Amino acid sequence: MNLFVWACRNIWRTRHRSGVIIGAMAFAGAIMIFYATLMEGLLYTTEQNAIAMETGQFQIHAEGYRDDPDLYTRIDNPETILADLAAEGFRGAPRLYGSGLAAAGNSSAGVRIRGVDLARESRVTEIHRHLLSGSWLDDGDPAGVVIGRRLAVILGVKIGSEVVIVSQAADGSMANELYTVRGILKSVGDGVDRSGFFMVADAFQDLLVLPEGVHEIAVRHVDENIDLAKRTGQLADLVPGLEVMNWRQLQPVLARILDISKYSLVLMLFITYTAVGILTLNSMLMGVFERIHEFGIIKALGGPPRQIFALIVVETVIQVVIASVLALAVAVPLSFYGETHPLDLSSLASTSASIAGIAIDPHWYCRVTVDSVFNPILVLFIVSMFAIIYPAAKAALIRPLQAIHHR
Repeated sequence: MNLFVWACRNIWRTRHRSGVIIGAMAFAGAIMIFYATLMEGLLYTTEQNAIAMETGQFQIHAEGYRDDPDLYTRIDNPETILADLAAEGFRGAPRLYGSGLAAAGNSSAGVRIRGVDLARESRVTEIHRHLLSGSWLDDGDPAGVVIGRRLAVILGVKIGSEVVIVSQAADGSMANELYTVRGILKSVGDGVDRSGFFMVADAFQDLLVLPEGVHEIAVRHVDENIDLAKRTGQLADLVPGLEVMNWRQLQPVLARILDISKYSLVLMLFITYTAVGILTLNSMLMGVFERIHEFGIIKALGGPPRQIFALIVVETVIQVVIASVLALAVAVPLSFYGETHPLDLSSLASTSASIAGIAIDPHWYCRVTVDSVFNPILVLFIVSMFAIIYPAAKAALIRPLQAIHHR
C-alpha cells in the first residue's frame, strides 16, 4: 500500500489525538511567526533610527576628531569631497559642531550645537521629520533653532520661547546670541534628547566665527542593500587622510545588541518548539503503544522495519505540513496587518525607552521577511523530526511475537 495513503488513514483513524498535535503545532507556529516579525520590526526600526535619525550609514572625520572633538579640528575642502562622493553614489551631509551653555529664564544646560546644511542633511537623515512639535529649521529664519525633547523640559521652553547661547568662538572671542525655538524633536537618542541644539549652518558660522571647513560628513549610499564593510573600504579610498567609520563601528554596543537579539530569536524558537516537540514525542509514543498489535502483525506478515519507521515519519510530516499551513494562514495576514497598524506601547512607559542610547519607537511595527516567516516553520520541522526518532525506532524494532501477545 502507498505509504502516504496509509499514513493519511492512520491520522484520520486517530483524528482526535492528531487534531491535538496539529493544533498545538499550528498555534506555536503562528505565535512564533508573529513574534519573529515583531522582533524583525523592532530590530529594523532601531537600526534605521541609528542610521536615518543620527549617524547615517558612514561618517567622515579629520584624524583625531572623535578622540578630541575640538572646534579647530576640521575637514578642509568639504565641497570637493562631497563632489567625489556623489560621483560614486554616496550622498554626504556636512555638519558643524560646537559646545556652549543654553539659558532660558532661570534655567540653563550645557548643549552640543550642530550646524546643519538643510538641503544635504535631508538626503542623508530623516531627523527633519522627527518633530514632536513646531517645525524644522529654515534658511530664511537663521535665528530659529530646534532642540531635543529633554532639553526643552530642562530649560522649561516651548515653541516660540527665546533661548540664549553662550560659547567661545573660534577666534577666541565670547560668542553669545539670542535664538527662538522653532521646533522640539521627538526622542532620537540620549545625546540629542538632553543636549541637542540645531541651527542652520550659516548661523553656526556667524555665532562661532568659523569661516570654512566642517567637523563631520555624514554619508549614505543610494543603494540601501549594501555590503557595509566593502563600502567602508571604498569610502576610505575616496578620502585618504581622513577617518571613515560605518554605523556599526560608531555604535558598537548597539550593533552587538542587535546581533545578540537575532540569536536570541533563534533560541526562543528552539525553546518554544522543544515544548511542541515533547508533546509530539509523547503523542507519537502513546500512538505506538496503542498500535503495537498492528505493528506486530505487519512485521509477522513480512513488513520490514524501515517500512514501519517510514510510516511514522510520513505521518508526522503530514501533520507538520497541515500545522504549518494553518500557522501561515493565521500569522502572515496578522503580520502584514501589523506592518501598518503597530502595537502602541507608549502607555506602558512614562519616559522614552532606548537601546544603547538610541530611542525605541513605542509604536511596534511588524516586518514581514522571508526569514521571519519561514525560519519558524523550518525549526518546527527540525524539532518534530527529532521528536519522532525514538517512537519510530520503537515501532520499527518491536518483535512480532511480543507485539501480538502484548496487553
